[in-house]
Amino acid sequence: MGRRRSAAAAITLVCALAALASPQAMSGAYAAPAPPGPSSSPSAVPPPPVELPPGAGQSGTPGAPGKKSLDDIRIELDALYEKAASATDAYNLADEQYQKLSAEVSTLTQDLVRGQARIDELNKTAGAAARAQYRGGGLPPEAQLVLTDDPGLFLDGVGRLQESQRATHRLIAELTRAQEDLKTYAQDAGTEWAKLEVSRAKKEKAKEEITKQIAAAEKIEAGLEKDDLARLARLQDDAALKAQSAWLGSGALKDINRGASAQGKQAIAFATAQIGKPYVWGAEGPSSYDCSGLTSEAWSAAGRTIPRTSQEQWRQLPRVPVADMRPGDLIIYFEDASHVAMYVGDGTIVHAPRPGRNVTLAGAGTMRILGVVRPDK
Repeated sequence: MGRRRSAAAAITLVCALAALASPQAMSGAYAAPAPPGPSSSPSAVPPPPVELPPGAGQSGTPGAPGKKSLDDIRIELDALYEKAASATDAYNLADEQYQKLSAEVSTLTQDLVRGQARIDELNKTAGAAARAQYRGGGLPPEAQLVLTDDPGLFLDGVGRLQESQRATHRLIAELTRAQEDLKTYAQDAGTEWAKLEVSRAKKEKAKEEITKQIAAAEKIEAGLEKDDLARLARLQDDAALKAQSAWLGSGALKDINRGASAQGKQAIAFATAQIGKPYVWGAEGPSSYDCSGLTSEAWSAAGRTIPRTSQEQWRQLPRVPVADMRPGDLIIYFEDASHVAMYVGDGTIVHAPRPGRNVTLAGAGTMRILGVVRPDK
């Protein structure tokens, strides 16, 4: 049995490495970290710089004197896309808060409308009472009661007078409460509106940062010639393969074939069904996703609601040691928890990598692991 498991693990590793070698299969944006130990985060260990031959860099491309090597460019692109990922998480959190506050402001606005309608209704009731008094000759009920000579009418009038007084007191009290409620609703609406504006500003700032970082990366890539882009892709794949191999060989996982929970299987089925769909920052399906949009929707499909952003997933969900993770768990990457992927077993993840890439399978050790969380723990 042990020999068969060792052979299966070896075959799995070979298959994983072969899949990762394809430019279509790898994200490339988060390549070249050293693998983490069971309880520590790794630091990047890029491959040796690869300089282009003399004369290869034309029109500002790598290889010209004083220009960066392709490996330098790879590292720079990684950094830009990591910053974009961090800004995307900030955007998603601000958007989540914005949606929540919008709903609260909408509810308060409806309360204001209902409160004003109630006050109008009470004012009409008070006006009707005043008109009835006017029709009675302008005399208050007490005076009319004193002037009557009929004992039966007097007793009947006493009862009606007492009820009228109670009704008047109730009307005044209800009108007072309605006015106080309306004032409270207005104050709360003003406070929530101010918060809404702050959240809106955070969204716009994060959006600007995302656009800035992606534009910078795209400008670098646009300045490369076709052959340079192909070599850059190979460098990214090589770095990812090296990192994944080192991670698997480090013993970071106790059992590479550990099974998933029932809900974990459902989450994995959803996530892997999205393979090939494009990464779009802020997206949560069904046609495109960002990293945390994919993981949150996958677990929602499995019947478990989890936070929308990777940073909140890291902050709120139960943590498990890297060595003990099982399929369906979420791996959080980088020091600021700006990227998340779903572990699917055999040392592999499914994730939405970065702008310009599609949801794909990749090696779990190709990025700097911060930790692991388990939504159904």
